[in-house]
Order: sequence, then C-alpha cells, then structure tokens
Amino acid sequence: MASSSALTATPRSGPVLRRETIVHPNGQSTAYVYDSFVDPWKPAETILIQHGFGRTAEHFYHWIPLLARKYNVIRRELRGHGGSSVPSPADGKPYAYTTATIVDEIRDTLDQLGLVRVHFLGESTSGMLGEIFAATYPERLHSLIICSSPTYLPPAGVKFLAFGEVSWPYVCRTFGARGWAERLAAAPGTLASNDPAYKDWWIEKVAESTGEGLAGYAEFLIQLDARPYLDKITTPMLILAPTNSAMLTVEAMRELEAKIGSAMLSLVPSKGHEIYCEAAEVCQEAVMDFLAGLEREG
Repeated sequence: MASSSALTATPRSGPVLRRETIVHPNGQSTAYVYDSFVDPWKPAETILIQHGFGRTAEHFYHWIPLLARKYNVIRRELRGHGGSSVPSPADGKPYAYTTATIVDEIRDTLDQLGLVRVHFLGESTSGMLGEIFAATYPERLHSLIICSSPTYLPPAGVKFLAFGEVSWPYVCRTFGARGWAERLAAAPGTLASNDPAYKDWWIEKVAESTGEGLAGYAEFLIQLDARPYLDKITTPMLILAPTNSAMLTVEAMRELEAKIGSAMLSLVPSKGHEIYCEAAEVCQEAVMDFLAGLEREG
C-alpha cells in the first residue's frame, strides 16, 4: 500500500475534460465543457464562462466546484482555441472574423444547447464579447460578469503582446502558441503565480491551441471595440477589476461603472492581470454574492 507521502508527491495531470462539440451554420465547430452538480430535482440557471485570449476551458477548472453546485456551467472555447476549429481556406468556405460572426456563434451555441438565457462570465478580452452580446441580445442574458476586461485594446496593449516583434499575430504564427505563451509568461504583471510549476502548466494548456488559431483571433481582437455598445447595456453587470494589470487601469474600470447604470464594480487586489486565478476565491465570492442579490431581487 502506498504511503500518504508517496501519494502526495505524485504529480497529477489534473481533471480529464470531455469536450463536447457543436457545428455552426458557417461550418466552424465550437468545443465546450459542461458541468453540473445541482440537485437533480431542482431547476437551475446556467453560467457560460468564456475564457480570454490564449486560454482554454481548462484554465477555469477551479471555478467548477463552487459554481456547479448551484448552477449548470458551460466553459466555451473561443474560435481557434483549444478544441474549437481554426478557419482555413481549405474548408471551402470563406470565414469572416467579424464582431457579428463571433457574437452570432455565441448566440448559436445557446440556441443549439436549448438555453434561452444565461449568466455570461467573460474573462479578459472575452468581457468585450460579453458587453457586445449584452447590447445585441439582451433577452439572452440574466446577467453579465466581466473579469479583467478592457473595453478595447489600445495600441500600447497590442504592442505589448507583440513582444518587440513585427506584430502580435506574427509572434503567434512564427513561434506558435507555445512560443507566444512563453513570452507572455516572462513578462511581469501577467501570470497569476510565480510558481514554476504553475507557469509550466499554464504554457502547456495554451500550447493546446495552434499558432494559426491564436493569430487569426488576435487579428480579430485588434479591431474589436466594445465602446460603441456600452450605452445599450441594461443587463445587470458585475465588473471584477484587478488593481494591478498590464492591460487595464482601475480608473478605466471606474469610468465603465459610471457609464453603465446597471453595473457595479468590485476591485480585486492583485499583482497581475489574471485575477480569475490569482484571486480566484475573492472573485468567486463576489460572483456568488452578485448572483444571490439578483435572485433576491427577482
């Protein structure tokens, strides 16, 4: 019989996720992971978690124990990320990386899964998608939660993500997903932990995507701008904002809260951008309190 010390010393690969896949009318496929530990006899609302650039559904593994006990949780993978397809000329169908295309793929995901309304949790740049979705399809959301999310990527941010090379997409295509991840991991104020083991795990998960997949999505993000949609948002909204991020400022998040009447701001003390991991418990508590407040009001 193995000793407890031997068991604790054995590295674990983590949970084995089963990605389900749907195919959109445009021919592209989207992967997602579904979790629910709600009592089977109780009705439950659904939370859609949309990870940020470079990440996958697996980066949110540690949110599941708390959220999935009360909610059905879907972790959806972005176009070109993880198990979702990468558009290619070989597909025979031209693919337009436009805001309408990406947002309508989210809507079609809900349609195909039979979900009338969800709570949308968008991390980093996916908070921009959530804002645009809330303004475009308000009837499909119970609430909107954004985490470390700018409303657009300013030139300085795009330059930062290029790491001194020709462009951000160029880095992804030339050095691959792993090469881009290694460069980001080496930059201060980005990863959630200085633990070398976490850094290695994080890079391995980003490397599950392809360089071309990340490059195509990076080109899309460079032109993505949620600011024209903000005035149209009426959905109850929670803003989780890091106090120290290379991609956004506290001042910008205060301005966002002031601009959207339905929004409330929660500042999360941090060393970097990835508060969904660095301050996971703080973020999760804020999310659960926010959702509980909506339930009381409803």
